[in-house]
Amino acid sequence: MSKGALSGATKSRWAPAADELPDSLGDLSGPTEGIVTLPLRMAWSGLRTFDLGDEKLLLGLYRIVLLNGKHDDYAHYLDASHLVASWPVLRKMLGRGVRTTWENRFVQLQQAAAA
Repeated sequence: MSKGALSGATKSRWAPAADELPDSLGDLSGPTEGIVTLPLRMAWSGLRTFDLGDEKLLLGLYRIVLLNGKHDDYAHYLDASHLVASWPVLRKMLGRGVRTTWENRFVQLQQAAAA
């Protein structure tokens, strides 16, 4: 879906615009291990550096990116397999708008939530 396709759609401050999401979870090619430091524009309050080997820190990083990120951030910081595997817990850490927007776009997340 092109970025301009939904330009007339009403945007919610509580959910990403659907055109900000990747076209496919395959577009998410973020790191799967190591240490990740988020830019201040996304993590302005609190922890900015995350060890992906620590599940709590991984969930924290994904929560921040999903809540504060944009299209390029999703692709850069999120990994599709980690996102799907973490989704049953992660979705509980997100507001309804974010959770619904992602689940409406990606059936894999709906399936992970139902499992």
